[in-house]
Amino acid sequence: MTLSLYDTLSRSVKPITSLNGCTRMYCCGPTVYRDAHVGNLRTFMLSDLIRRTIEISGGKVELIQNITDVGHMSEDVADQDKMLSQAKVEKKDPFEIARMYEESFHKDLALLNIKIAELYPRASESIDLMISMINELIVEGFAYIGSDRCVYFDAQSFESYGQISGNRLDALKPGHRFEYSDEDGKHFHADWALWKNAGKRTQMVWDSPWGMGFPGWHIECSAMSMKFLNRHINVHVGGIDLRFPHHENERAQSNAFAGSETVDLWVHGEHLLFEGRKMSKSAGNVILISDVISRGLDPLAVRLNFLENRYRSQMDLTWASIESADLRLSKLRKKMQLWGDSLESQIDEEFLAAMEGDLDAPRALQRLRTIEKSADFSDADKRARFIYADKVLALDLNRTIDAKTISPIQQELLDAREIARKQKRWSESDTLRAQLEATGLEIKDGPTGQEWSWLSRK
Repeated sequence: MTLSLYDTLSRSVKPITSLNGCTRMYCCGPTVYRDAHVGNLRTFMLSDLIRRTIEISGGKVELIQNITDVGHMSEDVADQDKMLSQAKVEKKDPFEIARMYEESFHKDLALLNIKIAELYPRASESIDLMISMINELIVEGFAYIGSDRCVYFDAQSFESYGQISGNRLDALKPGHRFEYSDEDGKHFHADWALWKNAGKRTQMVWDSPWGMGFPGWHIECSAMSMKFLNRHINVHVGGIDLRFPHHENERAQSNAFAGSETVDLWVHGEHLLFEGRKMSKSAGNVILISDVISRGLDPLAVRLNFLENRYRSQMDLTWASIESADLRLSKLRKKMQLWGDSLESQIDEEFLAAMEGDLDAPRALQRLRTIEKSADFSDADKRARFIYADKVLALDLNRTIDAKTISPIQQELLDAREIARKQKRWSESDTLRAQLEATGLEIKDGPTGQEWSWLSRK
């Protein structure tokens, strides 16, 4: 089999493509004006799952992920640049803000076991690439200099505009919230800025053939993906919120520049809600990986939560679901220790088929539960198949459980209860269970003896 993914452009599941055995992948990266929240990280984990699923079957992946450090429009405040706004709030230079949150982004990726990309080009260091592309688009008749000295892409010059999102140019209304409201030099309201005249702005501006200014939001991904992936992308990944206008505009720019279809597969991860609501600063429910850690939870519990849902389905994350995933992780790691210490891996075809079938991670996890409970597999075989699966799941299933997490008093109670059970002193066993639960442990009795885990945290 070969990994197949849902392509937003064709509205169908298609096999991935490659060039000389290598899949070129581009994932839209963060705007580094604040910490990435778990909704952002779900998208970044999607590209990691794609990569790991390709690599487990012997394929190669070249992943490029941009760092947006020049700012663009805020979703919350009209015509307010995110980078400059946050710099003002924190009373720091905007590039200092960018480097600080870029470093935080990489730390969060590591905490979720997301593999490092081959390159993280920064928008601020790719201005010349953008200017060169804009120049060529002007020469080829796809862009023009407006009366306000901004450069715009001519949306009507690109015949297949709207195929990703389903939006038609003749149905689009002016004033989309991601675009500037001061673009008086446009020929057509659906055109978008490739280069903005600086006007009174003095920070984060660059010289160009059209005067001092700064790039529009969409041009950076086109310029960097075309440069670093040689004008062709096998898999382009992003959140569903980027489908329009960002990816629609990016496709138009890149295809006009290259003279051909530049992306084989457009893959989008669905929205993440938190406890039933969209995450937003105004709602006060933006959840960071640091928030998960501060509650004493393993950040990989968030990764497990993501895996329990299809990437194309809207997901509602809750503290209860993270806590439950944290407990499941602990139990799985204990099982792995019970099954031995071999590092041998064994391919499991059913697991692989689930992952290669449009990343059906819930079905892949169900396969592991079947293996775990089955008497048809030896402990050694179970362990080997779990080690194989963890090359994709990246849950650190072979992590050793630190015995120090149990206090001496808890260990004494566990030992006493084990003796009581063996001697069939059930009343005493129940009393000891209650004492253990009062210390925060959950006790379950199975065919191999008693098992403990931490009770769900409130």
